[in-house]
Amino acid sequence: MNYVFCQLGQDARQQAAARALRAAGHTVRGLAGVAAADCLLLPMPLPDLDGAALAALQAAKPGALAMAGLVSEPAAAKAKRAGVELIDYYRRDELACLNAVPTAEGCLCLLMQQRPRTIWESPILVLGYGRVGQAVARRLAALGARVTVAARSAEQRAGARCAGCRAAPLSALDRLLPGFDAVVNTIPAPVLGRAQLARLPKGAVIVDLASAPGGTDFAAADALGLHAALAPGLPGRCAPDTAGELIAHTVLNILAEREQGRDL
Repeated sequence: MNYVFCQLGQDARQQAAARALRAAGHTVRGLAGVAAADCLLLPMPLPDLDGAALAALQAAKPGALAMAGLVSEPAAAKAKRAGVELIDYYRRDELACLNAVPTAEGCLCLLMQQRPRTIWESPILVLGYGRVGQAVARRLAALGARVTVAARSAEQRAGARCAGCRAAPLSALDRLLPGFDAVVNTIPAPVLGRAQLARLPKGAVIVDLASAPGGTDFAAADALGLHAALAPGLPGRCAPDTAGELIAHTVLNILAEREQGRDL
C-alpha cells in the first residue's frame, strides 16, 4: 500500500526520513497537503504541540495517524483532544536497538576528538550494558581498547565478558575509577557524583549518553578539571541520514502491522 505523508519536521533527520519514504514509493507533502495525508510525521523530540503542528492535527482527515518521537505528555494530551491518534515511534524496541549503532559511532567520534590518545590500547570504562552500552563496548573493543563494563546485573556482566570485555559490579565503581581517563556513561541515574568524579585522573574525559539530565554531576566535573559532556541525540547530530532512514523504516513497520491487524 502506498501512503500519503505530511511531513512537519524540517531538520536533517526528518528530511532524510522523507527521502526514504519517497524512495519506498510513498508520497510526502508539506503542511499544505495535510488534508489528504494518511499519516502526519511530526518532529523528534516533541515537547509540545503548538503552531503549525497543532493546526495540522486539527486539519487532519478522519482516521489519519500522527507519529513522532520522544512525545511529551502535554503533546499527547493535545493530540487526543484534537481527535488524532499519536504514536511515539521512539518507544519501539526496533528503533531503540538500531539507534544504538549511530549513538555508539558518535560516542567514538567524541572520544577521539576530546582525547590526545588513540582508542587502541586505552583503558575505557563503560557504565551500563543495555543496548547503547553493548554497542559502545563492542566497538571500543573492536578498535583495540581495554574495555571494562560496570553494571548492576550479573547477566549483563556475563554478557560483557562473553563479548571480550572485563566486567565488574557497579558497587566497585569507586575502586575502578582511578584507573581510567575515559568513561562512557549510559545509565540514566546519578552514578558519577562529586565523590566518584574526584577519583578520576585530572583531565579525564566523560561522555554521558544517558537521557537528560544524564548521570554525571557536570558542575563538579568542571570544578575538578574533568572534560564531561552530555551527548544526547547523537544519531541526529552525527548521522542524520541514517537516523532518518531508521525512522522511516520504523514508521512503515508500524503502518504495515496495523494493516495486518485489520486483515485478521
